[in-house]
Order: sequence, then C-alpha cells, then structure tokens
Amino acid sequence: MCEDIIDRINIAKKERDATILAHFYQPPEIQDIADFIGDSLELSRKAATINTEVIVFCGVHFMAQTAFILSPNKTVLLPRLEAGCPMADMVRPDDILTLKERYPNSLVVSYVNTTAEVKAVSDICCTSSNAVKIIESLPHDRKIIFVPDKNLGSYIMNKTKREMILWNGYCPIHQYLTLSDIASAKKRHPNAEILVHPECSPEVIGIVDFVGSTGNMIAYVQQSKSQEFIIGTEIGIIHEMKRLCPAKEFYLASEKLFCPDMKYISLNDILQSLETMSPKVMVDKDICAKALKPIKRMLAL
Repeated sequence: MCEDIIDRINIAKKERDATILAHFYQPPEIQDIADFIGDSLELSRKAATINTEVIVFCGVHFMAQTAFILSPNKTVLLPRLEAGCPMADMVRPDDILTLKERYPNSLVVSYVNTTAEVKAVSDICCTSSNAVKIIESLPHDRKIIFVPDKNLGSYIMNKTKREMILWNGYCPIHQYLTLSDIASAKKRHPNAEILVHPECSPEVIGIVDFVGSTGNMIAYVQQSKSQEFIIGTEIGIIHEMKRLCPAKEFYLASEKLFCPDMKYISLNDILQSLETMSPKVMVDKDICAKALKPIKRMLAL
C-alpha cells in the first residue's frame, strides 16, 4: 500500500511539475520521498532557487509562508494547513510595533519561526544556523530587539556578548528538555556526546558537548569520532543521522521531544495535495513585499 502511494506521488509530482521540500523533523517516510530535506535556512535557500512550478512544503505553516514569499510566482502547497508553530504564534506584529516605539533606535531581528506579518515589521531575519553571524553583522550603536525565542536569544547574547531585548517566547518542545532528562540520558549512555538545539533552556545548553541547529548537528555527528550521541532536539532528526551514519548510535534525550505539528503530514496528505492542488499557502501582496526584505537581508549574509 505504501509503495503504491509513493508511486502515485511520483507520477503526480511529474504531472504537476512539483518539488517536495521536507524539514528534518518530518516523519521518516516523508523525508525519504522528499526531493530535498534540510533545516530552516537550507529550506529557505532552496525555496528561492527551485525551478519547478509547484512547491509541496512538508513542514509547518511559517515555513510554507517563507517559501511563498521567496517564490511568489509559484504555487506553494502545505498538505495540512493546521501544521503550525506555537512559538511563532507567541508574538504579533503589534507587539513589535510597541517595542519599536519604546526603543526608537532599535533593529528588530526576527527568528524565521515567525509569521509573515511579523517578518514584515522586522529589519532582518535569522535561523538557528546563522543567528550569531546575523547579530555580529549589526551596528553596535543600535539596540537589538530579538523575537520570539528567549532561549535562542540568550544563547546568541552569550556567544556575541551583545545586549538584546528578548521577547518571552519559546519552543514548548525544546523547553520541555530538563537537566534531569540530560542526567538520566547520560547515566544510561555514559560514553555518548550530548547535542542540543539552541532553543533549549540556558541551563541545559550550559552542560552539553555541542549546541547547534539541526543542520549543524547533522554535520557534527558526521565529523565526530564519537560513536554514540544523545540528541536534544525533535526526534525526526535521528532518521537522517542514522541514514548518514549507520554505524553510530543515537539516543533521544527525552521522549518528550516530539512535535505534533511536525507530524501532521502523511504520504496520503501529500498525494491528495498534489492531486487537488490544495491547500495553497498565499501571503498578502503588501505583506509579502515587506517580509521579503528582512529575509533577503538574511540570505545575503
């Protein structure tokens, strides 16, 4: 049955002139049939250069919005519109405008995990891959407002020694990871290196071996001489790690590291989306033009 669906997806993909993009947090079967998998930065870059007429985005809503902003002349499909991001919903455009009034000489840096409307009132975007580089590129005589993730913001402040005004947002999944979880995992696997995402709490980040984006984590396990790794991010990433490093062992730091929104999309959803050319993700023309500027500034760096 699964092979039949995959065959039908491949046929529909050719008929629709479509490319399937998938995030590392997607289910294994989605990653396996995607034309390209990556983290938020890699997917943004890919969305800007795709030659096909249709993009099927297997991720969450803000990612599909970013793909549309970068390729507004293409059809962007998100097989399940309800696949959202709780952290992205923690900040609104009005919140940004209020902060700008309070700090008139500030620059607003928005994590890519935000809505198109928030990006539209931001000065530059960043991902967890390039956040430190982005902040270091900004003039020192300007205050920096960072939204929405306080944990990533705290990590950047520690790395760059730049003071920032942090919004009180967070990723519920990464926030769940505790010092106790790390200690328990290390007790079970004493020889394993511990890798976590910068969306984790400062307390957790302070005791691990490596902190990085999903893409950086994957590069790290490939290069490391270690044979065992405790992974402190969403479970989906382990599929790609095992594919690239089949001789190495990977252990999830906590069973709580499971994002329901990243698991909404199924193979059936992709097939139906291609066959019906829906649901389409679109962004208002004015919002799209404004949001494109901070995204392009990010990609230029």
